[in-house]
Amino acid sequence: MSESLLQINDVASLQARCQQWRDAGERIAFVPTMGNLHEGHLQLVDLAKAKADRCIVSIFVNPTQFGPDEDFDKYPRTLEKDCELLKARGADLIFLPTVSDLYGDNISSDIHVPEELSNKLCAENRPGHFDGVATIVAKLLEAVKPNVAIFGNKDYQQVQVIQWLVKHLELKIKIIGAPIVREDDGLAMSSRNQYLTRAERQQASRLHQVLECIADGLIAGRRDFSDLEAEAAKVLNKTGWQVDYVQILDPNLAPPREKGRDFMILAAANLGVPRLIDNLRCIISAKSKNRK
Repeated sequence: MSESLLQINDVASLQARCQQWRDAGERIAFVPTMGNLHEGHLQLVDLAKAKADRCIVSIFVNPTQFGPDEDFDKYPRTLEKDCELLKARGADLIFLPTVSDLYGDNISSDIHVPEELSNKLCAENRPGHFDGVATIVAKLLEAVKPNVAIFGNKDYQQVQVIQWLVKHLELKIKIIGAPIVREDDGLAMSSRNQYLTRAERQQASRLHQVLECIADGLIAGRRDFSDLEAEAAKVLNKTGWQVDYVQILDPNLAPPREKGRDFMILAAANLGVPRLIDNLRCIISAKSKNRK
């Protein structure tokens, strides 16, 4: 456990502290979050500590990635609890900027993600969402200048956007997509899970189960991608879900090839109030058939 968890609110103080660590020859890992932390976030901190000498975690609820019908003001803020969890996990510094610290008077997105990443999946019904994500991540990476930044692969499309961003801006930062952390029944850990009723929580693992069923079909040789997607969506819709999408793509989020052997299976659906997302990678080779 860290003896103390530094809390810094302004960019100048953050950069000064980071420069002290760099001058001492220490590597810095960075975990950006919007707070309301759970075990999935904390395992990102564990990975960050394994990859570097210092671990910085930011908590910032970013207004530019919220659409007009998404309530920015109601996003859960649990700062005191988050700080306790981060201190217990051994984080070195928590960065708590304000909107004005990062945006000044211009609260808008100034980075535009290419259509091949931003016109599908979670972006299709959330126009501008990933422009907002890319803009804030660019601002945070510029402030911290870490050696490595850690993001959870549950938000697989987001990780692909950030990989594009780092290449686009020619940043010398390694981006790591960390494995999805799951509950015992397979449900991907998410802050949104807290909004499930008891009955809904019993149904929630079905989202991961339908992804597993699609993977079984791919491993068995099925390449009728649209049928596999429709079958999974039908199962979910019959059991109380409202499906946003179920899609089979390649790992770069391009359309899958019939002769391909590496697939990403992604889904998003509402179960009651919360919108849950999940994904599964299915790799098929002559020697092994695995999913992760």
